[in-house]
Amino acid sequence: MGRTGWIAAGAALAATLMAGAATAHEAWYPSAYGAADTLGAVNNLSPEGVKRAAALVTTGKVYALGVPTGVSTPAYGERRYSVERIPGPAAPLAPPVGANKVTAYDERVVTSMGIGTQMDGLGHLGIDHRYYNGLHASQVNTDKGFALDLARVPPIVTRGVLIDMVRHFGKPLAAGQAFNRADIEAAMRAQKVTVGKGDVVLFHTGWMAAKAQSDRDVFRSTEPGLGEEGAIWLADQGVVAIGADTVALEPIPFENPDRPFIVHQTLLAKKGVHVLETIDTNALAADGVTEFLFVLGQPRFEGTVQIVINPVAIR
Repeated sequence: MGRTGWIAAGAALAATLMAGAATAHEAWYPSAYGAADTLGAVNNLSPEGVKRAAALVTTGKVYALGVPTGVSTPAYGERRYSVERIPGPAAPLAPPVGANKVTAYDERVVTSMGIGTQMDGLGHLGIDHRYYNGLHASQVNTDKGFALDLARVPPIVTRGVLIDMVRHFGKPLAAGQAFNRADIEAAMRAQKVTVGKGDVVLFHTGWMAAKAQSDRDVFRSTEPGLGEEGAIWLADQGVVAIGADTVALEPIPFENPDRPFIVHQTLLAKKGVHVLETIDTNALAADGVTEFLFVLGQPRFEGTVQIVINPVAIR
């Protein structure tokens, strides 16, 4: 091949690589919910879905799915929580106010919003500085605000589904153990439950019950969890959020050590599905609950990328 031929071949290869890169981008943005969308899969919520979910309430039993957030709550990485009560315990008591003698306490909290039971927003994890809907970091985090602000996410009231992976495997799952579509579908068949558009899906792995109190360092640094293929399949069913009784939803050590937090990237950036972490599924699993009314009116702190929550299940 002559020099001209090599140049032409090189140009063709470069064009192919560029096209491939463009195709890779196009595969996950713009979003299926529209190029300007900032909400993701919560677009699948509907009044009809709320009414169907409300019809699941037969006993009126209420389950708090959140754990208390405090100084000793297991937290990922270097996240910390502190609270200062005002006045402090050593401060002199102020005189009561008014004829009715009003006294009070206030507080000052310094914390990550990612401690305890939490919801990850779509601006939490990205891919090479691009976040949900392909928004670049320069478009997401500006002096005018945060484009993927959790404060704009509507309340999530919908059908909740619990998939008991302890029941499926016959024992609590181990650190690094991943489950994907085949296991999820097998567990759903055995437990006679389905998932669909607008649902919130929760997994019971047994990790919280086994480790949260006995070995907190292990609980917060390793875990079983949802694998990448399973995450893609669930997101493609139209679910709005996925959670588990673990700190980070996905298995740690990761399925592929060279691709850390791939499930977070898949759900948050590519699919617009919120991630729910440290969900207390123990009571639901103990009662054999597989579907329920899921209610979450999350706090609306502006500018946060994650938020502490206490979702509620009602059966």
